[in-house]
Amino acid sequence: MTLKQIFDAGTISDRVAELASEIDGIYHGETVLAVCVLKGAFPFYSDLVRAMKTDVMMDFVRLASYGDGTQSGEIVRMTKDVETPLEGRHVLIVEDIVDSGRSMDFLMRSFCARGAKSVRLATLIDKKERRLFPVRSDFVGFDLPSGFLVGYGLDYAERYRALPAIYELLDC
Repeated sequence: MTLKQIFDAGTISDRVAELASEIDGIYHGETVLAVCVLKGAFPFYSDLVRAMKTDVMMDFVRLASYGDGTQSGEIVRMTKDVETPLEGRHVLIVEDIVDSGRSMDFLMRSFCARGAKSVRLATLIDKKERRLFPVRSDFVGFDLPSGFLVGYGLDYAERYRALPAIYELLDC
């Protein structure tokens, strides 16, 4: 597999700090429940919540829609749900990449139906060009039109997640 670096660790770190500041500006004085979408968002989530000054509660979900390939599945399943009640809470979903929007549409609808006071989305990578569902990311690390990305939590068949930078996988 050939990897082409897209964003180095320093660029990612700087952008995560900027996002934390943007998020703090929205939630100032409020408590937010930050929900990490496992597994891919974990490095981004960890860096983001530590950079935030907002009072943060943490929880995790796991969704299944991608297999070992590079295309999204048709059905989204929640394989791990949040443990914190959502009713009346500000919820910030933290995702690694929003592509077709299928998974985030499913999750955001689910959280709204469970009585969240607000539901916002922070994503490391936003690929609007491939959007099939009407999902809007509130906080975006980087907009990218194409390419299969790995590193900093992003994977190909569970490989490359631990790389400190983001790369395009050129021959997958």
